[in-house]
Amino acid sequence: MSESALLLTLGGMAVVFMLFSALLLQAVGRQNRFHARVRLVQASAGLTTAEPPVTIAGHGFLRVVAMIGTAIARSGLLSTRTLLEFQQTLFSAGFRGPNGLGLFVGGKLLLLCLLPLVAFPLLQSMHLPVLLRNILILGSGALGLLAPDIIVRQMRDRYLRQLEKGLPDALDMLVICAEAGLNLEAAISRVATEIRFANRAAAEELAQTAGELRITSDTRAALLNLGKRTGLDSLKRLGAVLTQSIQYGTPLTRALRLLAAEMREEMLTRFEARAARLPVLLTVPMILFILPCVFMIVGGPALLQVLRAFHH
Repeated sequence: MSESALLLTLGGMAVVFMLFSALLLQAVGRQNRFHARVRLVQASAGLTTAEPPVTIAGHGFLRVVAMIGTAIARSGLLSTRTLLEFQQTLFSAGFRGPNGLGLFVGGKLLLLCLLPLVAFPLLQSMHLPVLLRNILILGSGALGLLAPDIIVRQMRDRYLRQLEKGLPDALDMLVICAEAGLNLEAAISRVATEIRFANRAAAEELAQTAGELRITSDTRAALLNLGKRTGLDSLKRLGAVLTQSIQYGTPLTRALRLLAAEMREEMLTRFEARAARLPVLLTVPMILFILPCVFMIVGGPALLQVLRAFHH
């Protein structure tokens, strides 16, 4: 690819992105003006809305990116399976908002267009060969396309680790609430409120489950969704235990105590396995940094004496 063709391609991508953004901004502006007129009519009639509609000024640039991504997701350019995978990854990472998928897809498109535009003048000032410069520019576009996936995966792993860490404490609190006479929905909602400052991930999952229990008549599906959203085995077991307790009338407190003890034992086992790996991981640093110092201290005086003997 020649330099002029590459520059023309990058310029075309930028023009398409800006045109698409302008069209969306125009549509959003019309929608905001419509909502403003509705609020004015309601105010003149003495009616008030519980929550004013969100305008584009409220979220700024991120809202525009989210709307662009939402439009792309609804356009059919991405398959349903791909969108479901994106949605599942975002859910398991803790992004439950309505604009999560749109922001993710829009961020991928934005980085795909902007990174090559930023890399082009920087690489051109380095006086690199044309082929290498073109490869690096195309690589920056690929990096922009893959960077949101890498970031979301890292956030997902961190969210799941925090969630798994707080589950035993949440189960202990569920036992206390169950013994106090609260039903399952009230107990889960209470634990979600109390544990929010200690473990936000566990509080969000329990609050989501409590909300599903309030709005659905299928209690079993709401409890099993607790494990399907994140894919954690511990949450799947918790949903199965709660479902069996409701279905067969088994004592809930004893099952929760056993499950909390199993989770803590598994956590301790993982810590022990990680500690057992430390001697193996320390072998290479010991060989590279510690053993040369030991050899210098032990063999240094003898080597100096040998060198003095040769000089004399």
